Parts: sequence; C-alpha cells; structure tokens
Amino acid sequence: MECSRITAALLAASALVPTSALAQDSVEDRLDKLEAMIMALEARMDAQQPTGADAAAVSEMRAAVAETRAVAAKQDALETRVAAVETSDRSGFHVGDTQIKIGGYVKLDAISARTNAGQYANDNIVRDFLIPGTIPVGGGESSGWDTDFSARQTRFNISTSTPIMGKPLNSMIELDFMATPGDGERTTNSYTPRIRQAFLTYDGWTVGQTWSTFFNVGALPDTLDFIGTTPGTVFIRQPLIRYTSKGGLSFAVENPEATITPFGGGRITPGDDAMPDVVVRFDKTAGKNAFSIAAIGRQLKVTDNDTGGNGSDSAIGYGVSASAKIGVGEKDDLRFMVNAGDGLGRYIGLNIVNGAALDADGSLETIASYSGFAAFRHVWNDKARSTIAGSYFKADNPVDLTGGGATDTVWNALANFIYSPVPKLDLGIEYMYAERETEAGLDGNLQKVQVSAKYSF
Repeated sequence: MECSRITAALLAASALVPTSALAQDSVEDRLDKLEAMIMALEARMDAQQPTGADAAAVSEMRAAVAETRAVAAKQDALETRVAAVETSDRSGFHVGDTQIKIGGYVKLDAISARTNAGQYANDNIVRDFLIPGTIPVGGGESSGWDTDFSARQTRFNISTSTPIMGKPLNSMIELDFMATPGDGERTTNSYTPRIRQAFLTYDGWTVGQTWSTFFNVGALPDTLDFIGTTPGTVFIRQPLIRYTSKGGLSFAVENPEATITPFGGGRITPGDDAMPDVVVRFDKTAGKNAFSIAAIGRQLKVTDNDTGGNGSDSAIGYGVSASAKIGVGEKDDLRFMVNAGDGLGRYIGLNIVNGAALDADGSLETIASYSGFAAFRHVWNDKARSTIAGSYFKADNPVDLTGGGATDTVWNALANFIYSPVPKLDLGIEYMYAERETEAGLDGNLQKVQVSAKYSF
C-alpha cells in the first residue's frame, strides 16, 4: 500500500512537469528532482517486493521523463538556431575566427539642373554632383533644365574583424561607380567600379586608403547631393598611415600630390613630391556634441621638367580645419566647419584652386584660401527630417601669375526634405543654388533640383 501511495504521488508530480511553457532551467530542475524520487522509489520497491502494477507505473514515469527531456532538448536547439540567425542579421557571419560584414546602399538620383552662363557637356561628371570650380561663368548661353537619372552613387563594402593577440584586426574594402568611365547613357548605362576605401586598423593604427585625417567626415551635413556644402568643405580620401591615441589625438603621414598653376593659368600635377603630407588632429566628444581640430603641413615641389628648364623649386603649404556637430534640443543638430591655410589646394572643395602658382622664372608662390559651411538639421518626427545649409570659399590668388580665370569666390545654399517610410529607406527632394566668380569678375550660377531614393543595407 505504501508503495502504491508513493507511485500515485510521483505520477501526480510528473503531471506538473511542463514540456514547453517553462524556461529551460526550470524544466531541467524539475526533471532532476523527479528522477531522484523515482530512484528512491525503486530502492524501496526492491526491499518490499513490488507488484507488477507498481513496476509498470515506474516504467511509465521513466518514459515520461525521457520524453520531456527530448522535447526540452528540441526546444533548446530551436532557440539556439533562432539566436544564431538573429546574431547573423546583426553582426554578419563568421569564417573561422573572422567576423565578416557586408554593407552599403542602393541609390537612385534624378537631377534636373540649369546654368545661366554656359552648358554642361552631356554624360559628364559635373552633372552628377556639385563640383564648384566647374560652374560656367561669363557670357555663355543659359542652359535649359537638363535632367539626368543615375544610380552611380550606389556603393558596396565588406569589412572583417579578426582577434589577434587579444585585439581586433579590422579591414574594410568599399567600392562605388562615381567619377569612372563607362559606356554612357546611350545604351546600358554601365560604369566601372572604383575603389573608395581599402584599409586595415589594429591597436590605434590605420594603414591604407581612407578619409584624410584632415577631414572630419562626421561634420558633413545630411544632403542628397554627393557632398552638399562642397565649396566650404575639406574632402579627401587617400592612402595614409595614421596612429590615434585613446585620448583622441591622431598623427598621420599621407599621400602627397601637388596641384600647380603654370604661369598664366591652367593646372599641372608635377608628381615630383618628395615628402608626405603630415596631419595632426584632436577629436573630443561630450554627450551629443563632437568637436575636431586638425592642422596640416605639406611640401609643394616642381622640377626642370615642369618649369621648362627654369630650375626646381619647392614651397611649404599649411592649414587648419575646425569642425563640430552640436546637438540642439532633443533631436536636432548644428554642423559646421571652418578652414584656412596657404597652399591647401586640392584639400578644399574638390580642388577649387591649386596649391601654388609658378612665376616666369620657375619659382613657386603658394595660394591662400578661406572656407567654411554651416548646416542645421531639424527632425520633424521619427520618419521625416530636413536640412538647410550654406557654404563659402574665398581664394587669394596671385593674379599676375594665375591670370583672371582663376576662381575668386564660390558659395552655395541648399534645403531638403527626407522621408523614411521604413527603416533604412530614404526618399528625398533637395533644391540647391550655387554661384562662382573669377578674379576677372566673371560670374555664373547653377540651380539644381534633386530627387533621390536610397536603401541602406
């Protein structure tokens, strides 16, 4: 009778063991306790000569326990697979110890632009985004509203991270299709991929091609144009070697490339560079605010091959850039950048003016410039935002060397509205006005309306 009472109690207890609703740890604990009770019962049954019914009940309980463990194991395996899929979605995938992530975006731009002092050539890079130094000036005939569709800004990147001696060795390769040759708009609109970035980082070191240390990418405004506030912006990607300390101080040596105005005007790139460009930068973050200040020193050099046998010369260029992104209210922000220097050349505004000019004797004179931009972004709600921005560039050209065709000033202003109906999808419209004036007093303007659709992945 005692054995029968124990059997009945154990059967009741086994009925309370859940097979799916309880957490895994709770199921295992209860099964362990139940098995311990079964073992105790079997020991007592051996001493009391149990009936066949008691033995059958114990066997039934053992089968129930085994079945419950199997169900729990299947549930655990399913949860593990779901977690693995979720982790893969967030963090890419692994090959051995290396984590691999794929990213980028697909973007379509529909641009309609008008210039008042000349016509842009068809299927030319200047029709894809603002290049300030190319705005036509003078008495040329006004263009109509010329419209182009393009997906060339679409980009793709792959990054990796591998633990090496307790620290991650990271790499990035990124491609897009901007500013490259193709078969044009007439048939298939195919364009050659180009390398944007290719670099690795380890323990504070960055080696490869990426954004120049002189350029604070985080300060760029939220625009549909490829750059937006181009006249007032540092914009350079190039091969470099950089070290960044944990305190935010960076030191870099970067690829040198001089752009020189030959006597009377024009542009040459001598390729006689001997010393790398040297950049020092400090970054500071405080809450929603981020600040950056950078300084650069560079050598500009020419030889007999560039001066027509008039001798070799070199000059020192230098400059500073300060920028910030400042939180305004709960979600808005103000972004700005100011730049000043002598011989900055290609670092500002996609090379609006050159770094130096040659005189008749083959001597170099550096060209000073001043530039900057400001942009305010307002977040209307969780799905909509707008940016208004303006930028300005001023050069101090030695006109007796460069001639009157060199750019004196460029400025632009823009406003946009961007709507994101679902995460990572941006639909937007933007209006831009830009104006350029030369040292000779000739001017011209550009108006542009751009509609874009962009999906990031």
